[in-house]
Amino acid sequence: MMGTGYLANPLIFIVQTLFQLYILVVLLRFFLQLTRADFYNPLSQFIVKVTSPVLIPLRRLIPGMGGIDIASLALAWALKTLELMLVLWYPKGSFTFFLPLLLAIPELVELTINIFFWAILIQAILSWINPGTYNPASALLYSLTLPVLRPAQRFIPPIGGIDLSPMVVMLGLVVLKMLILPPLRSLAMALAG
Repeated sequence: MMGTGYLANPLIFIVQTLFQLYILVVLLRFFLQLTRADFYNPLSQFIVKVTSPVLIPLRRLIPGMGGIDIASLALAWALKTLELMLVLWYPKGSFTFFLPLLLAIPELVELTINIFFWAILIQAILSWINPGTYNPASALLYSLTLPVLRPAQRFIPPIGGIDLSPMVVMLGLVVLKMLILPPLRSLAMALAG
């Protein structure tokens, strides 16, 4: 006879995947808006259309501050908290609210670092495969990664025509993840008690 564990893992995987994809899109909207990416880019239009049904009503309750879309961050935090609540609740059958609320913060920090890491990597690969041609994805990636790459590009000039700043920034992001996430997770666990 198959136990509940047989269906639990695929169900948790589906729930996590759906939540993570939507949270990713919400965070992308936040960062694309923050970096003033091209609104008319087809990928930007997709992100706006997917997130607007939830964000437009939410912005009435949570207005932006100083050009920062607080509603997008609040939505990402709420969705991550709900995802963690479901994932923690399902196998144990016990409901907790405070732990997922706190654990959502380091999870969103990790996702943010991953967004920039993968955006830089994909942008670098696209520049090698098809340099000098316009592509909606590469234009959007350029807008997203420029604020992160620009400081490194000031200090690290191209060597032999090769820009090493993406590699340096990617290494920095990995180190940042290693330094920030363990203390954040430990703090969340300690506060949740």
